[in-house]
Amino acid sequence: MTATVTRPAPPRGTRRAKRRRISRQTREMWLLMLPALVPVALFSVGPLLYGIGLAFTDARNTRNRETSFVGLENFGRLLTDDEFWSSFKIGAIWGVSVTVLQFLAALGLALLLNENLRFRGVARVLAVVPWAMPPVVIGLMWKLVYHPDAGILNDLLGTDINWLADFSLALPAIIVVGIWTGMPQTTVVLLAGLQGIPKELYEAGEVDGATRWRRFWNITLPQLRPVIVAITSLDFVWNINQFGLVYVLTQGGPGGQTRLPMLFAYEEAFRYRMAGYASMLGLAMAIVVLAVLALYLGRQMRETK
Repeated sequence: MTATVTRPAPPRGTRRAKRRRISRQTREMWLLMLPALVPVALFSVGPLLYGIGLAFTDARNTRNRETSFVGLENFGRLLTDDEFWSSFKIGAIWGVSVTVLQFLAALGLALLLNENLRFRGVARVLAVVPWAMPPVVIGLMWKLVYHPDAGILNDLLGTDINWLADFSLALPAIIVVGIWTGMPQTTVVLLAGLQGIPKELYEAGEVDGATRWRRFWNITLPQLRPVIVAITSLDFVWNINQFGLVYVLTQGGPGGQTRLPMLFAYEEAFRYRMAGYASMLGLAMAIVVLAVLALYLGRQMRETK
């Protein structure tokens, strides 16, 4: 026969005091968070909810005009709008190309900067210079590089190509600018990930006779996988929502060949004053980006397990 020992319940007063203490800590936590939450609510959550509401109306950027609820009418128009699908295709090419090529270039640069090179500190500083430059300045700088008459690129190649006005070259030209612009932050994140890999793993691989390539493939990439998933996801979101850089470079031209979805939404809102339809464009793109990220992250998590 086994005796059962029951632990006596704590006094009721002790439990009440503990609940009061937790409640007080919760109030203090919210009070400390309030200065940060108020600006987020006013300048992010509020406009977001307002934009979602506009997507289901016939709102226009005109004075003294009543706005009425139209349900999914804007969405139906979106599905049959050839110009939207054209901009969506261009945006997909831009987003995937810039994200993938940017990652590959940044990975190579991070591996180089992780080596024990001479003047490595100076090289690391120079590598992040584009990160400190505003998109407008970058756009103006690259417009000078691509200038058909005075551009340095044509001088080097001995050509007179108008890179940003050519129907077949404009999109690849701005993709190059997008890669150059976004590479620094990707490089910094990957470099931080490389420095977090234990050196003992490389020493063990070297003892086992693994070549440099095998150590990279079997040690570096698996160890960097969480970092790669995080930074490529963020890069894709940033790239697909790019506006200022491309607007300065081409304003969506020539003939809409570089008109990304955000540029198309901007034109609908401010050139044609279709605020409701432009809001639906933004909402649709947000849903598409979230769906792509969900599929990508879900696949990565399944492979990790």
